[in-house]
Amino acid sequence: MALLRKNVQILFQSISTNLPILSSRNFISSPVLEEKAKTKRPEGITKCTLIPGDGVGPELMYCVQEVFKAAGAPIEFEQFFFSEVHASMSAPIEDVAASINRNGICLKGILATPDYSLTGELQSLNMKLRRNLDLYANVVHVKSWPGLKLRHQNIDAVIIREQTEGEYSALEHESVKGVVECLKLVTAAKSERIAKFAFDYATRNNRKKVTAVHKANIMKLGDGLFLKSCNEMAKLYPKIKFETMIVDNCTMQMVSHPQQFDVMVMPNLYGNILDNLASGLVGGAGVVAGASYSAECVVFEPGAKHTYSEAVGKNVANPTAMLLCGAKMLQHANLQYYGDMIRAAIAKVYVDGKVKTKDLGGQSTTKEYVYAIINSLQHAC
Repeated sequence: MALLRKNVQILFQSISTNLPILSSRNFISSPVLEEKAKTKRPEGITKCTLIPGDGVGPELMYCVQEVFKAAGAPIEFEQFFFSEVHASMSAPIEDVAASINRNGICLKGILATPDYSLTGELQSLNMKLRRNLDLYANVVHVKSWPGLKLRHQNIDAVIIREQTEGEYSALEHESVKGVVECLKLVTAAKSERIAKFAFDYATRNNRKKVTAVHKANIMKLGDGLFLKSCNEMAKLYPKIKFETMIVDNCTMQMVSHPQQFDVMVMPNLYGNILDNLASGLVGGAGVVAGASYSAECVVFEPGAKHTYSEAVGKNVANPTAMLLCGAKMLQHANLQYYGDMIRAAIAKVYVDGKVKTKDLGGQSTTKEYVYAIINSLQHAC
C-alpha cells in the first residue's frame, strides 16, 4: 500500500512542484469574484468517505484531490483501502460501511472482481457493499460533451438500474455434476421501489419520458413482474410519458438512434450492460460518472465499471469520469459552487480541444489534462 501511494505521488509530483496549482487563497483576485465568493461559497468542512479502488483508481483519485485543492473545495476525506483482489490489505467492510453511513457520501473508484472465487464466496465485494448499505438505485447520466467529435451527438439519457437483486442475487449451486442453476430473484417490493425512483427522478429533473427495459416476452414471470410494477407506477405519473422496450431491441436502438431515450429503468444485469454500451457512445469509460443511492447515503463512482489496470503508472488514464463524480458529490453535499466550477472547467477544456487524453484521440498525459483543468478553474467561476 505504501509503495502504491509512493508511485502515485511520484507520478504526479510535477503538478505540485513544476506547475502552478492555484490555491484557494490566490484563486480569487478580482473584487467581483471576491464578492461572488462571499455570497455563494458555503462555510464549514464536509466529510466524505474515499475509496480509491483498484487499477488506475488511486491515480485518478489523486487527480480529484488536486483539483479539489485548487478549487478550495471544503472537503475532508476519510480514506479506506478497500479491495477484493488485495484482500489481505483491505479494510473490513463493516468499517467502510460505517464510515459511509456516518458521512452520508462516498467517492469510490472501481473495484476489480475476480472471474473465479478461490474461497467459494459467490458475492463480490461490490455486491456486499451494495447490500450492506442497500444501494438499490444506480444512476448513470450519459451526455454528449461539446468538443468531442463522435458518431452520435446530442445524447442526453439517464440509465437507472436496480442493483440489489435480479441476476446479481448470488444464488447459484451445482444441482448435479455438470449442471449449475443460477437463480434470478425478482420481487414486487424492489421492482416498485426502483420504478418509483425512476419516475421521481424524471419529475424532479424535468424529464419527459421513462422507458422500462425488460425481457418479459421470454422471462414472463420474473421480468413480467418488473414490467407490471413499472406499468402500475406509470399510472401515478400521468404527465410523464411511459414506454416499454425489450432489452435486445434497446441495445440496437441505443447504437442507432440514442437521442430517443430520456430516462431508462431496468433490472440489474441489463443496466450493467447498457451502462457500458451507452458510455461508449459518448467517449468511453473515462468520461461518464455514476452514483448509487440508498435511502440514507450516496456512493459516487464512474458509470462504466473498468479498472484499466493495464494503464497503471503510465500517465495515460482519463480522469474526467472521476472528476465528474467529485463534482456530483459536491453538488449533492450542497457545495454547488465548487461542483459547478469543476464541471465548467472540464467543459472548457473539451471545447478548447487542445488537451485530450489518448482514449479520446489526443496525445495529452493525465498530468497535462489535470493541469489544464486546474488552469481553467479561474475562468470557470
